Amino acid sequence: MVRQHDSVQPIPHCFPVKISCAARFALLGISFLLVFFAGCKKKEANRLAPAQIHQITRGLATAASFAAPAGTAIKLLQTASAQQPESTDYLRIVLKNGSPADANHAAVAKIVQSLSAVATRNHLTQDPSTETGDVLQFKLRHAGVAAVEIEIVTRAAARPDVAAKNSARLAIIIDDLGSDRAAAEAVLALGYPLTISILPNHEHSADIAQEAHRRGFQVMLHLPMQSVADETPEARELRPGMPAPEVAAMVDQFLQNVPDAAGVNNHQGSQATADAALMDELMLVLRDRHLFYVDSRTTAATVAYETAQDFGVRSAFRNVPFLDDVAQVATVRKKLELALRGAREKGEAVAIGHPHPATLQALREVLPQAQAQGVRLVPASELTH
Repeated sequence: MVRQHDSVQPIPHCFPVKISCAARFALLGISFLLVFFAGCKKKEANRLAPAQIHQITRGLATAASFAAPAGTAIKLLQTASAQQPESTDYLRIVLKNGSPADANHAAVAKIVQSLSAVATRNHLTQDPSTETGDVLQFKLRHAGVAAVEIEIVTRAAARPDVAAKNSARLAIIIDDLGSDRAAAEAVLALGYPLTISILPNHEHSADIAQEAHRRGFQVMLHLPMQSVADETPEARELRPGMPAPEVAAMVDQFLQNVPDAAGVNNHQGSQATADAALMDELMLVLRDRHLFYVDSRTTAATVAYETAQDFGVRSAFRNVPFLDDVAQVATVRKKLELALRGAREKGEAVAIGHPHPATLQALREVLPQAQAQGVRLVPASELTH
């Protein structure tokens, strides 16, 4: 008897398989996702940890301080964070020596060389630089991922005869508008080119801002900031210790509530404007949003104006007494006369008042004399530098 062996049937080399359109697209989608996630993982692996970026930025600042001329201002913000993967640290170097152009070019070249040495040691590459006016900008990257943004500014010395060649100018800012539409209407009805500074998140903030802008007045955001005195704070205000993203988010929300704002001045803020770290964060926000800043100077310890200058934010500061610390017509009238005198003597002055009935009456009485005294009323932005 012959035993039959089990046989194995060969598998054809070519076995036609029909794949539906839906299946084909599904396979393509899976392939795309695999490539996408692989790319994400590779990019994630290339990104330095925020702590590493901060350490490099501090090293860059130290190198710049040794290479730069005396009087150079160096500002650094450690804003790279794991929560915002695309964020970078920021380093701004401002040469204030007012040297001739050739000397400035040599100083910038020396600084760039010192920064490049630090970058090379930390395996960073430099993007091609861009130059706009007196600002040189570039980014340093690690494996293609931006880590530090750098700006180098060369600033010429101010010419002493600039003020003498211009007529005296006075900007008057009226603060604290937003709650009272009648008070705002009384200010607008004066008919002078006053600057209207509006508190955010009050009942009529947006309406007053829009109406003032429609009628040709310059509008500012009266930005709430923490005070050291026993003053009633706004519900939300900038406070020392706030992280940079929170500062930016708060300012943006306030700007939405005060539409058409061209600039910012501080409401209260005697503690906030003296905090260098907070002012660094604020001025970077204002610069990116192309807003000017006026320091109300509610404290002698303020660093707000100097920080704005260091970050390239067009800025000014109140340089005559507040008009209405005492809200009586005779007192406000005297303060306005001091402001006019200050404008004549300094070439320009920034005054701040509030929509008190006494202030409005004093403005009606004194402002008609301004032109006769050789003083021109201007919006606050005209006095920023």
